[in-house]
Formats: sequence, structure tokens, C-alpha cells
Amino acid sequence: MASVIGFRVLPFFVSNSENKYGGRVQVRSLGDADAKVLSSDSVVANGTTIGGERGKGGTSIDQGNGHLRSKAEEKRRVNDEALETLKPLWNDGYGTETVRDFFDMAKDIVKHDGGPPRWFCPVSCGRPLKDSPILLFLPGMDGTGLGLVLHHKALGKAFEVWCLHIPVHDRTPFEGLVKLVEETVRFEHALSSHKPIYLVGDSFGGCLALAVASRNPAIDLVLILSNPATSFGRSQLQPLFPILEAMPDGLHSAVPYLLSFIMGDPVKMAAVNIESSFPPGQRFERLSRSLTGLLPYLSGSDDIIPKDTLLWKLKLLKSAAAYANSRLHAVRAEVLVLASGKDNMLPSRDEAERLKNSLQDCVVRYFKDNGHTLLLEDGIGLMTVIKGTSKFRRSRRHSYASDFLTPSMTELNYACDQIIGLFRIATDPILFSTLEDGKIMKGLAGVPSEGPVLLVGNHMFFGLELPSLAEGFLREKNVMIRGLAHPMLFSRMFESSSSEFSITDWVKVFGAVPVTGSNFFKLLSTKSHVLLYPGGSREALHYKGEEYKLFWPDQQEFVRMAARFGATIVPFGAVGEDDVAEMLLDYNDLIKIPVVNDLIREAISQNTMKVRDETKGEVANPNLSFPLMVPKIPGRFYYLFGKPIKTKGREDILKDKQVANQLYLQVKAEVERNMAFLIEKREEDPYRSIVDRTLYKAMYAPTEVPAFET
Repeated sequence: MASVIGFRVLPFFVSNSENKYGGRVQVRSLGDADAKVLSSDSVVANGTTIGGERGKGGTSIDQGNGHLRSKAEEKRRVNDEALETLKPLWNDGYGTETVRDFFDMAKDIVKHDGGPPRWFCPVSCGRPLKDSPILLFLPGMDGTGLGLVLHHKALGKAFEVWCLHIPVHDRTPFEGLVKLVEETVRFEHALSSHKPIYLVGDSFGGCLALAVASRNPAIDLVLILSNPATSFGRSQLQPLFPILEAMPDGLHSAVPYLLSFIMGDPVKMAAVNIESSFPPGQRFERLSRSLTGLLPYLSGSDDIIPKDTLLWKLKLLKSAAAYANSRLHAVRAEVLVLASGKDNMLPSRDEAERLKNSLQDCVVRYFKDNGHTLLLEDGIGLMTVIKGTSKFRRSRRHSYASDFLTPSMTELNYACDQIIGLFRIATDPILFSTLEDGKIMKGLAGVPSEGPVLLVGNHMFFGLELPSLAEGFLREKNVMIRGLAHPMLFSRMFESSSSEFSITDWVKVFGAVPVTGSNFFKLLSTKSHVLLYPGGSREALHYKGEEYKLFWPDQQEFVRMAARFGATIVPFGAVGEDDVAEMLLDYNDLIKIPVVNDLIREAISQNTMKVRDETKGEVANPNLSFPLMVPKIPGRFYYLFGKPIKTKGREDILKDKQVANQLYLQVKAEVERNMAFLIEKREEDPYRSIVDRTLYKAMYAPTEVPAFET
């Protein structure tokens, strides 16, 4: 059985004025029935104080006054005190800890090493949300367990994070490590059998995670594998390994330094805490300073992996890869593989594809600019990837409604700067809303801040209006919009062929859910701000000459659903797509071209997902395809939110279909009126052209560019 034991708390986890690494750790180690607490220090795990002796039939936890209670009881107490949700734009802490912190802590931890492998929880993880699942981190070759240092604060909000530490001089064979992790997994499963258990395996840890999963197919496991070492037998460095054994001890100090360049990208490591929004010159200056400060840390890494430990780890990697590969067929867990494009140690890209084809439930995300030490490099937020691939869940089945975690400020800034940055600058969106008295003003003051609210509007081509809409609500009102989207966006057939973290993943990070009646019900019942496009894909992929034309169904079900929860309906219009691109060939043109028409028909036949049951009207038209378009000199995007329509207390909407239909037609008319208003008023905007807006910004600094008078 695994027992909770104490060990001498490492200096960088101790909270005192002389050390910048404040905090304590919780440790679980493989021990016998007579295992005792080895020190009087209490330790902290995600807000829980632990100490005392191992109790009969389970672990024991010190309440602080000498009384002991079971770990299960303590978990229930902590859960009762935990927050249930995260507010939008929460602080995920990304960039506050860097690779330099990793080396500082790693060098400190090996000074006081000893004893068997054990678990610890960094205090920087904080206390997780209520009913959060457990996440067990399985380290790579370094064995320190500190490989998630860049992600501790973000992961600590959603998970109870435990990290495996393998002491530098420990020689536990691979099968022993498998049993240790397996024992912990089974113990946690017994405590909370309804929750998934996450295993995050880095390189060697990926083999460990797969091995444990293969031996426990009945336990609900989610595996996240970062450049797993299952491809160790095909490593590019295989010819060099015999040379390491024969190398004199005096030369070994250079080996970890060289390996650090082979395994990771120092530039990506140094860029972790540098804002992407900085001007190029300032960013380069900060990057140079950071890189200069990082290089001495790399040269001293031989303390973390001495020669005898390195040789042992290479043998351990060989046995781990063989063990895991021989049992891939038995893995039933949900698997997410993160593969680097510049991995100079392992053929990670090819291995990711092999695992995808070998495992029953495997998804791959490819990071073309990262090295082997993916989790220690800039450009990847592990929590973001977990959310974007819909891997976060608190129970056996993922729920897009209840398992959603709001985006952090880091995620919003990254998406706005790196994903839609140029498009956002080119379209320079401006939002207007209507107050209760009918007055139109700039901003979103006319949209209720308290839900449930149903935003109903028109789609521009390909949903181009969506990013700016979501950003506007987050920045001005700190409100998260939950958009109802076509189910195809959530299917694997819609993933990019390169398997990179793409725009479809970002759509999920920012709250999109498949458009189903049950999801609509759940969102309104939780008082969310829900975004609905009745015209759906027919509007988003319209034909030539159909700009700003609505294709709504005959049914008025969204009105009745809103009335059921007393939601406030806010109709809105968005215009501007015709100022961005010009459509040359639409579906009607492309279907007449030989070969192309066959490809279109094949694509349509593969799309078997139906959002609506109706079979008549334009909105039910399945003949949709991406048209041929050419860009234009960008104009501007305009949004107008109409006067809110309250349904609270309107029992007649639920009882009388005619009343519901009248309200439905009223909402549709308001959307059309909003579009017509914007189309007319944009002609009065002196800064509609990107040229004029650019000159204005050059003269008046990065202030908001004005628009027409309302």
C-alpha cells in the first residue's frame, strides 16, 4: 500500500524570508505497514495540511490539533471549501516561473536527495476547484518531477496536482516504478471512482503512463504524453550512447550541457516570460538578456544528472520503451500525444503517428517549433491544450457545458496577438448597443451583465465576426459568451491534417459548444450568455449576392427555450465581411467544374451530422462548400446590439405557439433592422478604410479609432 510519510522538507519548498521559493509539499511513498512519519514538519498539498502517522486502513491527515482523519474525509472537507468556477480572464501565472526556476529548484532538490521515489505537490499549484480530478506527473530523464514548473499555477486550478520525484541516486527498476504509480492510481480510484485520473508523462514518463494504463484497463485514465520515449530504440543519438559509457569522468560535466541543447531549444526556454506584444526591438533585447542568464544554468546541469545516473537512466529508458511497446494493445485509456517538430533526441513526430494508429483512442497535437523538452519551452500552455482538445472532464463523460473552464488573460492575449492579430488590426471592430430607452451608444452597456442572456444574430461569411465579438464581451464586461456551433467543429474529421493546435481548438478554449437541445438547456440553466445563430452554416457559407441575408428556420424553439428560463433576448447585427473579401465562385459555380464537383459531393456525403430535423427551406440546404474568394483592402467590422427583450414571467410564450411565433418574428426583424442601420451608417464613418485608421493611430498613438455618430 502507498503511505503518506514525511521527509525532510526541501529548502525551496520551505516558507521563510531567506528563500524565494515559498511553500511545502505533500509526499506519498512506497512503504510497509509500519511506515512512520519521518519528520515533525507538516506538509501542504493544494491547501491541505498533512502529517502524523499512517492510519489503519488508509492514509492519515493531521487536522492541526493532534486529531487524525482519513484522506477521504479531508478531501471532502477541502472540496466543500473550494471554489466551483473560475472567473473569466483569471491569472494562470504563466511566465511567473521560468526554466531558471526549474534549474534552481532541481539543483536544490538533489542536494538533499535520498530515500525511495515519492510524490509531492508544489504549493504554487494552490487549491483546485471543487470536484477537480487528480493529475499525476511522471517525469522525464531528470527524475526531479519539476517538469511542469511553467504550468503549476494553471494546472493547480483545475487539478489536484501530484508530481513523482525519483531521487538522483535511486535505482528502482522500471517495473518497480510501474507498481508505485499503479498503487497510487488504484488508491485514488478507490477514493473517487467516478472521476478520471490524469497521467501526464514527459518522455520517459510517457512510457510509465502507458505501462500503468495497460495494466489497469478498467480504471478511467486520461494520458497526456509529451514526446513519449517509446521511440527510444530509434533515437538519433543511439550511436553516441556507447561513447558515454567509455567517457572519462573529467569530461562528463560537458555531457549534460550538450544534451540540454540537443533535448531543448534554449531560445524557446528563454522566451517563456517575454510578452509577445512587446515591440520587436524590445522583445529581442529582453530575449537576449534572458538567454544570457540561462546559459550558465545549462552548464551546471551535471549536478542534476551525474554520470552514473545518466548511464542508469539510459538503461531504464531502453527497458521502459520495450515494456510499454509490448503492451500498447492493452491500453484502453484516452490518450493525447504532444509531439515536437524539432526533437533532436527522439523521432517524436513519426512516433506520434504510430501511437495514433496503434492505440484505440488517441489524439495528436504537433508543435513544429519546439524541442524535446516541450513542457519547459515557450509557445505551449499545457492547460490550454487540455481545454482545446476537450480533454478536461470531472466525470466519466466530457460535458461541454459543465466541464468548461473560462479562458485566462494569458490565453486571451495570446489568441488576440498571435492567432487573429493581423485580422483584428485590419478589421478594427467597433461595438454598439441599445439602452432601455432606445438610445444607441458605443460599447456594451445596453447588454445585461447578469444571465441568462440569449444573443441572437446573423452570421457573416465563415463566422468572421466571432473572435471580435467574444473579445469585446471579455474585455469590456468580463463576460464569457458560450457560442452554439456546428457539431462538425468538434469531430476529429475536422481536425487539421497537420494535427497542429489550430483555430478549431481555440474555438473550444473560448467556450463554443455543439448546438444541441441539451447543451442549450444546460447553458441557460446556469445563467450563461449564450450566442445563437439560427441561420447556422447556411448563413456562414452563403452564396454570391447573399451577404447579410438571413436563412432562419420556421420553428421558434429558441424563443420558447429562452422563456422557459426567463432569459433576456438581445438581437444583434454584424456587418463588414464585404469589406474584407470578394466571392468569385460559390457552390453553384464550383459544382459545374469537372473533378471539383466530385470532390464537393464526396465532402458533403461524408458530413452525416444533422443539426436540424427539418427537411424544407433554405436553412436545411446541405449543399454547402467553401467558395473561391479574393481579399480586398480591409474595411471595418461593425456590431449593433438591439434593445433587450425580456421573457421573464411571459408564461404566454410557453403556452401559445402563436405568441411565441410573434416574438420570433420580432427578433428576426430586429436583427435585420440592426444590419440595415449599420450598412447605412458605415458610409458616414470617416475611418472605414484601413488607410485612414492607420494614419489616425500614427498621429494619436494606439487610442481607439472613432466611428460614425449615433
